[in-house]
Amino acid sequence: MPVKFSKWAELSAADREAAMLRPGQQVNDGVAETVRHIISSVRESGDNALVELSRQLDSADLDSLKVSAEELAAADSYLNTDQIAAIDLAISNVRKFHEAQLPRAISVETMPGVLCERLSHPLDAVGLYVPAGTAPLPSAAIMLAVPAAIANCPSKILCTPPRPDGTADPSVLIAAQRAGVSDIFKVGGAQAIAAMAFGTESIPRVNKIFGPGNAWVTEAKSQVAADPLGAAIDMPAGPSEVLVIADKNANPEFVAADLLSQAEHGPDSQVLLLTPSLDLAEHVSAELDVQIALLERQDIAEQSISCSTILLTDSISDAVEISNRYAPEHLILHIDKPREALPAIRNAGSVFIGEWSPESVGDYCSGTNHVLPTYGYARSYSGLSVDQFMRQMTIQELTRDGLKSLGNAVILLAELEGLDAHASAVQRRLDFMENSK
Repeated sequence: MPVKFSKWAELSAADREAAMLRPGQQVNDGVAETVRHIISSVRESGDNALVELSRQLDSADLDSLKVSAEELAAADSYLNTDQIAAIDLAISNVRKFHEAQLPRAISVETMPGVLCERLSHPLDAVGLYVPAGTAPLPSAAIMLAVPAAIANCPSKILCTPPRPDGTADPSVLIAAQRAGVSDIFKVGGAQAIAAMAFGTESIPRVNKIFGPGNAWVTEAKSQVAADPLGAAIDMPAGPSEVLVIADKNANPEFVAADLLSQAEHGPDSQVLLLTPSLDLAEHVSAELDVQIALLERQDIAEQSISCSTILLTDSISDAVEISNRYAPEHLILHIDKPREALPAIRNAGSVFIGEWSPESVGDYCSGTNHVLPTYGYARSYSGLSVDQFMRQMTIQELTRDGLKSLGNAVILLAELEGLDAHASAVQRRLDFMENSK
């Protein structure tokens, strides 16, 4: 199928914006209203709403929302030993990388007698959302459950959409269990986000919700995070996207394969190629036609590719600047000496360097986390890490001499702000010291 080619230098400002507009951002305004209605239904009717929405949206009749111990035990029989070993390898690598992220306690004496500390504690209750959509995602269960377990969150629940037969995908169940989460509920979409944010008869309320999803899930996360009675969220993590920067020496077969590895996620995924080489662009376009015909998810990939484009730039440095403007979830560098370009890259969820680093390894088992900011939020958000499952608390302790040294500055600053009670809390102590000599 033909891929759109555009020369960046010849595009108007409006055309440049259009070239980088995510398909997911083109969903009509009805999404917000639909999500608002779903959240309201769950808040009002709890489990009954979840059962009815599962029937309407997932074609699943559920007797129970929670995955039973029997269903968890039966899941092992659906996967062979090699598949389970692959899950264990992924968990091991993700655990190694994330254990290194555990924050250390900080203790600093800012001046004699003034001690400031920072301690980290796990969040009390976290909700993990593993989408299914057009395919089950056991990898998402790993990426969410492993850092939650490392952070040692006391309460960890996971929601994932039911299949039409009323069961959860066995690979998701196995991955979640082996990564440290066994409280799993068969609820998907915006209704799962609402259930975790506000709680129902079966699903406990959590403090923070983690995980990617489609436009409806992303909208639901935004709405519950904006509600004072709702839950915090990790980041806006919606439909997947990849941007590839390639030079004339890149392997067009590899580039096309990397583009399609994201295009097959869903019709609202976006893939972009930026290159100064027209010859490479034409070869990649031809490779896309060859490779897309071999995919089981050909129809989905074709829809995604139809919303994507190849941008011809004047140079690799121009491509890097465009990438920073777009702020991709995934950025792949198919260029000579890719590490030399790394200092100029400011906005990307995760970067894959060189021709032997396909994005697929990050999705599964290199060790980094694949829950990443999309929609351009990589300008201000980071990918998922252990510290997002924790909160930091600061402590200060002053000695008598420490307050005596610091007190006058506090009083002067409080007076500048017209806050005399602040000043008084210090002055009364200083007066006590003076009078008790």
